[in-house]
Amino acid sequence: MELWYTEKQTPTYGITAKIKETYVSEQTEFQKLDMIETEEFGTMLVLDGMVMTTDKDEFVYHEMVAHPVLYTHPNAKKVLVVGGGDGGVIREILKHPSVEKAVLVDIDGKVIEYSKKYLPNIACGLDDPRVEVIVNDGFMHIHDHKNEYDVVMVDSTEPVGPAVNLFTRGFYQGIYDSLKEDGIFVAQTDNPWFTPDLISSVNRDVKEVFPIVRVFWANVPTYPSGLWTFTMGSKKYDPLEVDESSIPEIDTKYYSPRLHKAAFVLPKFVEDLVK
Repeated sequence: MELWYTEKQTPTYGITAKIKETYVSEQTEFQKLDMIETEEFGTMLVLDGMVMTTDKDEFVYHEMVAHPVLYTHPNAKKVLVVGGGDGGVIREILKHPSVEKAVLVDIDGKVIEYSKKYLPNIACGLDDPRVEVIVNDGFMHIHDHKNEYDVVMVDSTEPVGPAVNLFTRGFYQGIYDSLKEDGIFVAQTDNPWFTPDLISSVNRDVKEVFPIVRVFWANVPTYPSGLWTFTMGSKKYDPLEVDESSIPEIDTKYYSPRLHKAAFVLPKFVEDLVK
């Protein structure tokens, strides 16, 4: 008998993958958590029926959350990751020698626990001495830590369940206040095929808070439509003014110095969403 996992990415569209084994299927305090082994993408973390990360394509998302913003800020020493309990963004942050401390705040400790066990290549940086892991509400954390971080990265699920508050103007204002005077933040902001209104509203809200706002994108095969956007809000530094020749070659599979500015060139229909 064949077993298949299907994510209904909209009420009328989904993706499906053949399952070899189910490691975890649990209702945590906050969400439904599944850790499954698939034929095509290896180990897959699923939260509330949505694919969060997989062995095969995780590097795209995690590299693009971390590196464009950290090569835009000239000297980021303290970095906050909201969400991201799988540890992939933390792993990428630790490739930057300027970073002295990386703080991970995820509301669901089970995500961290099972990622360490079943996604060791992704969660490998969580025990690094530069990393502090906090199981708590990221929304509240930023409001309790003013003028503290150089960079804030929001690695959240889509705006459902515990992540709803992470797509609000109040959250972006809280991030602004938690950043130092030249701080920058970045957040994943979903896809333009199925959630165009979300991208427009997030862009509008972030522009009300930050003087410099840029949207960029990457291809993540297991995310809805594959075309995934990220929004960067900055107090001072513009990612489009970065000298690409100053970006060192580091151990990446997707991000590169040549891609840094290219990722900000949007397809016309996406550009229209954020005008």
